[in-house]
Amino acid sequence: MLKLSNLILIMTFLSCAFIAKAQDKLQLEVNIPRLQVAEYHKPYVAIWLEDSQRKVTQVAVWYDVEMENKKGEEWLADLRQWWRKGGRKLALPVDGVTGATKGPGSHVVTLDLSKLLTKQAPGQYKLRVEAAREVGGRELIEIPVELPLNPSNLPLTASGKSELGKVQLTKN
Repeated sequence: MLKLSNLILIMTFLSCAFIAKAQDKLQLEVNIPRLQVAEYHKPYVAIWLEDSQRKVTQVAVWYDVEMENKKGEEWLADLRQWWRKGGRKLALPVDGVTGATKGPGSHVVTLDLSKLLTKQAPGQYKLRVEAAREVGGRELIEIPVELPLNPSNLPLTASGKSELGKVQLTKN
């Protein structure tokens, strides 16, 4: 006969395994709206996870990586919050984080979010997405996230008003 403590331990292990398995199939979808402006430039976008002590884990940064002499890096400081939270300290490009700018439409972050999320300590986090556009505006949105992530709380969604559309963390 199993003792109650052993049964609780087994149930806890199984529930953690279920949650970890659910995190293996996460995706972050970022929508960039089509703006009706005279001079349109694709936005630079930064995505990061921030804990309650403001420790940052980089998820993605999209900028013009193809410009000669790393000229595309000059405007990364326009992503003001990201820049202050650790962007200025990065040696760019960052393998697995850096990508090219994206035009209007829906874009899925192809990083393995499960590895990223399971490395974090349990607690309250903010998934932040910031966009800045040359001759345009800037916008920062955040999605509150509690780790470990419970699949029944998905999708987690936030929407921008100008430079960003809907941003959603979902099961893949």
